[in-house]
Amino acid sequence: MALYRHSLVVLFFCLVLPLTTASWADDVMAAPAGRILLTVSGEISVSNVDGTAQFDLEMLRDFSALDISTTTIWTDRVHMFTGVPLALLLEGLGSSGSTLRAQAINDYAVDIPVASITKEAPILAYEIDGAAIPRRKKGPLWVIYPYDDNTDFRSELIYSRSIWQLDRITVLD
Repeated sequence: MALYRHSLVVLFFCLVLPLTTASWADDVMAAPAGRILLTVSGEISVSNVDGTAQFDLEMLRDFSALDISTTTIWTDRVHMFTGVPLALLLEGLGSSGSTLRAQAINDYAVDIPVASITKEAPILAYEIDGAAIPRRKKGPLWVIYPYDDNTDFRSELIYSRSIWQLDRITVLD
């Protein structure tokens, strides 16, 4: 009987301990190896540097990418934008907030309600027409919506949320 109980205890720890360790390990991600393009802070449960989630380009490319072919009011023709769906990034970080404060390199900031974010829009574009977006052309990260696909995306409100040279996101309650 004692051997049977001992076997059950060993079996329990063999099955349960890896599960608890795996979920704890999921709360920490690798630190960026390259130049940091984006820092996400606030109401997130996954981080890598001092309670924030910092990303280099390769880390952003590790997410499933989405392509949006669209015109913008800032460009002269249709372009193919490639990037991380914002919803996917937030999901990966265990985000629990209701508002995102998105900030650019020049400190321009805009609030984006999490409820307005869908699986398809917006994306954090890191490529335009297959190449990295240079800083001089609104890069390296630009919040892009499929403006041509839906008239709802062609409004002053959405244009104001289409922040370029994005480098910080704070997830707020």
